[in-house]
Order: sequence, then structure tokens, then C-alpha cells
Amino acid sequence: MTSIKNCMTHDHRRCDAGFAQVEQAVAAQQWDRASAALNSFASVMRQHFAAEEELLFPAFEQKSGMTMGPTQVMRVEHEQMRELLSAAQSALSAQDADDYAGNAETLLIMMQQHNMKEENVLYPLCDDHLVDQVDVLLTQLQLRLK
Repeated sequence: MTSIKNCMTHDHRRCDAGFAQVEQAVAAQQWDRASAALNSFASVMRQHFAAEEELLFPAFEQKSGMTMGPTQVMRVEHEQMRELLSAAQSALSAQDADDYAGNAETLLIMMQQHNMKEENVLYPLCDDHLVDQVDVLLTQLQLRLK
């Protein structure tokens, strides 16, 4: 992958695939499978958030000088998604399909909107501002996103 946008967009699709596995298991009312899939999905999502918050965002902020701009919005949205993930995990543990569905629907909408902002705005900005360190950053990101 030659760009931050490509690397991180690819990881968004990995996260999306994990979410789809949870949804399939819930639809089949296979609670153990759904819970395991949700735990795996939550782990991948938290890994993605950490890679952005610990590597990508600080590098972008240092280089661009934008500390209260798009990265701050993304951090707030990450926190909201973490809360929705926790609520969804609690609902699945209780085998409460309705509570899970409400949290999952909100999470899905938020993920879609969040990903669009990152893929169409933030990641291209990162590629532009971090061109001199893109190789090092990509290596670090790829190590974190396995």
C-alpha cells in the first residue's frame, strides 16, 4: 500500500467484514457465535482507533499544526463508538436482540459516516502533509493493524 488513505481504508473494510459476521450470527440467533464475533470485531476496532490516535493523528497534528480540527472530531467519534461497542457487548451477553439491534444500528450509521469523513477528508490530508514520512508511518500502521 502506497498511501495512508489506501492502508487505512483497507482496514476500514476489515472492520466492516467483522461487523457483518456479528450481524449474521445475531440474525441466526447464534448467541455464542455472535458474542465471539462481536468480541473479535471490538478488538479490531479498538486496534484501528489506537493506531490512529497513537500514531497517525499525532504525526498529522505535529506536521500540520491542526490540533483542534478533524483529528479532534475523530477522537470524539471514536469514544462514542467505543461506548456503543460496550453497550452492544452487554446486550449480546444478555441475549437481548432488541437492545443489541438498537446499538448496532447506531454504531453502523456512525461507522459509515465516520469512515467517509476519514477516507474523503482526513486521510488525503494526512497523505499530503506527511509525504516525507509516509513510508515509516505505513510500516508502523501496518504492524499495528494485523
